[in-house]
Amino acid sequence: MPTGIICAIPQELAELEAALVAETAERRAGLDFLQGRLEGREVVLVGAGIGKVNTAMVATLLIDRFGADPVIFSGVAGGLDPELRIGDVVIADRTVQHDAGVIEGERLRTYQAGHVPFFNPTDRLGYAVPAPLLARVREALEGFALPPLSARAGGEGRRPRIVYGTILSGDQYIHCEATRERLFRELGGRAVEMEGGALGQVCEAFGVGWLDIRALSDLAGGNSRFDFAAFVEEVAASSATILRQLLPYL
Repeated sequence: MPTGIICAIPQELAELEAALVAETAERRAGLDFLQGRLEGREVVLVGAGIGKVNTAMVATLLIDRFGADPVIFSGVAGGLDPELRIGDVVIADRTVQHDAGVIEGERLRTYQAGHVPFFNPTDRLGYAVPAPLLARVREALEGFALPPLSARAGGEGRRPRIVYGTILSGDQYIHCEATRERLFRELGGRAVEMEGGALGQVCEAFGVGWLDIRALSDLAGGNSRFDFAAFVEEVAASSATILRQLLPYL
């Protein structure tokens, strides 16, 4: 069965599409699902667009129409963990939809997507990447190193870190230092984006494996939209490089 690969924006898709071998396309829901081989593995690659709904729709099609397993999101995110810098890569061991929950006292209390505590309560929060798949990822990336970012992208000779942890997802672009600090403090997210929580929810429902690989294009604070524009292309390539390193092991 093929590996499904989802990207949200053209900058995330470009390097993977250029490397695809024996490409054919099938158009579904207004999107091109590109079928071919990447690093010797059969894949279906698609640019889904931004947000949880787009990702949920595309993940469902990849699984139900194309038989994909696992499904991988490769792209960029905003950093939340103050120890991380632009260019570092976060691989999710869990994703949480930070914009789902209960609003009380003019504040959102994040709760498991699809649940309400007084109606269908649950102790869960988020979706965990299947442990055997995550173990293969860790083994495949042991000793692997990305090249430093270029000087144009702010590189200072430092190799980007590859770390694991919680990634938060919501249909909001975070351009606020106070929100960045709160999301890290309250939910422990190392990065924030707009798709991975939906990917985890859909793949768990279908019983297939999934991964969310994110290179940090910005730090989700007051300069995030400017940093994103400056760094997105180069850091998106880093996420694609890691994906290509992993494919033979999945």
